[in-house]
Amino acid sequence: MTTTTEARTRNGRLMLNKVPEVTVWFWVIKILCTTVGESFADWINMKLGVGLVNTAWIFTGVFVVVLAVQLRLKRYVPFPYWLTVVVVSVTGTLYTDILTDQLNVPLWISSAVFSVLLAVVFGVWWLRERTLSIHSVTTLPRESFYWLAVLVTFALGTATGDWTLELTGWSPGASVLLPLGLIAAITLLWKFGANPVLSFWLAYILTRPLGANIGDWLASPKVAQPGEPTGLALGTFTTSLIFLGLILATVVYLTVTRSDVTETYEAAHTAHTTGDRRKERVGLAGFALLAVATTGLLIWAHGQPHTGPAPEEDNTSAVQMAPGEAVKKFPPAKVAALKALASTSLKDARSGDAKGAHTAAQSLRDLWDADQASLEPLDETGWTSIDAQMDKVLGTFGIDHSNPPMPPAQQEKELSALLTDMG
Repeated sequence: MTTTTEARTRNGRLMLNKVPEVTVWFWVIKILCTTVGESFADWINMKLGVGLVNTAWIFTGVFVVVLAVQLRLKRYVPFPYWLTVVVVSVTGTLYTDILTDQLNVPLWISSAVFSVLLAVVFGVWWLRERTLSIHSVTTLPRESFYWLAVLVTFALGTATGDWTLELTGWSPGASVLLPLGLIAAITLLWKFGANPVLSFWLAYILTRPLGANIGDWLASPKVAQPGEPTGLALGTFTTSLIFLGLILATVVYLTVTRSDVTETYEAAHTAHTTGDRRKERVGLAGFALLAVATTGLLIWAHGQPHTGPAPEEDNTSAVQMAPGEAVKKFPPAKVAALKALASTSLKDARSGDAKGAHTAAQSLRDLWDADQASLEPLDETGWTSIDAQMDKVLGTFGIDHSNPPMPPAQQEKELSALLTDMG
């Protein structure tokens, strides 16, 4: 007999389980959401041109609103639940990007911090509720812990995924294979009898780098520098649109069929036998071996020759072009947005507003990075020329560089050169 777990909260409010059953549909739509978290965050940041911090504030506000709606429901409803997942995927991605791109926090530190934070969330959740199972998300405190854990897993998955790419230099397509292989291994261990709660959360974290790598592969340009990875050149907007459409179609299907509302009482309350506990211990050892093997693979890949960030001095040797020639094939609106930010930074530098100049330069970097997928295929030579001068500008502010900010006069010089290059 199929029954849905329910519980009565302290204020007497009756709630059904607020999380869908973990079927194949759960993982399909979860991966779709994580891909959107990567591509949609990049597109919104590019389209609005307000920088990572302001974009993060916008999505934090949206997250608060959709989460409030989700928390008020008494049972699992596909549309608000998965809308919350989409928004939290974008929000968690932005938080990690701010640490990396705005505050220059190394990815290994971000990964460690989010790992500790997730352990704390799980620890407090367990001490208070004595369960981490998503089959028992039937009270407001449990659902609050659940969404907090989901937010941290997205931030952690972003940090560990980016750190892996930084260590290995793998292409977007090849980078899909590691999280996919790990999820497959975790699935086999779970089938053998590994702890289902641990298996679920490990796979949940890994879907973030998997979805992000898929998004990068689809959005990255086909034409790249020699030796650099290529993608399918769909761009962040098209990739976001495709996956948002797939998410909507899947949610409509789940709403109509209710095929993910299949939780049984037995699934949530089955007693563990001695044999089950033995399998769980073996599964735990399997997870440990998997972690050791993954660490060894990353160490080996890091030691292999691979394409990494170009040395700073190499950027000065880029081809020189006449003023305005490098951006001739780029959309005028995008060039105008870039010039506006460069002009703002130059104006603030000249007026002595160091903080304002630095903030505008960061926004300029964010917009330029977000535009790469759409601009580089239009004119690779022009993009390379502007990118080299852009790197000089960022170097004077100490953005993405290890050196401290340079004197305002040097900042003004490089910003003026950039504006000249852009016509």
